[in-house]
Amino acid sequence: MNSDNTMKQGSEVIIDRILQLSNDIFHSIRLTIPAEWLTSDMTIAQLRVLLFLYTEGPSSMSTIALAIKISLPTITGTVDLLVKKNLVTRKDDPEDRRLVICSLSPEGQEIINKMWTLGRLQMQKMLQGLSILELTKAYEVAQILLRNVQAIANEF
Repeated sequence: MNSDNTMKQGSEVIIDRILQLSNDIFHSIRLTIPAEWLTSDMTIAQLRVLLFLYTEGPSSMSTIALAIKISLPTITGTVDLLVKKNLVTRKDDPEDRRLVICSLSPEGQEIINKMWTLGRLQMQKMLQGLSILELTKAYEVAQILLRNVQAIANEF
């Protein structure tokens, strides 16, 4: 076996170990989930639309459907429900009246902001209690991951 193959197999083993640790961390922390989220009538498809609009900004129905791999009729119904819940707004594209552009409403933005804030608080809890040396290592790993994500951003 050549050294490239050995290094690739070694990388795969380490990646598997990191993923297992991530799984262990996830199962070890007590996630704080607001009660209103547990009783929400929002579907996964609706949440995916909100997340897409948050990350990509105003988009046409066909762009959303293509990105989250849902048929155009299904995405239309999903967006209709989000509009009724005041989480998404729709308007005609001024350059092409046949296109409908969807955007997060202020209420939709607030829901996504709460999710990010909750995730940030969970990360903060995980980091508290680490020594300066451990925090420095965690910071270095975060920088490495960011560089790698930025380098392969077009693959996502």
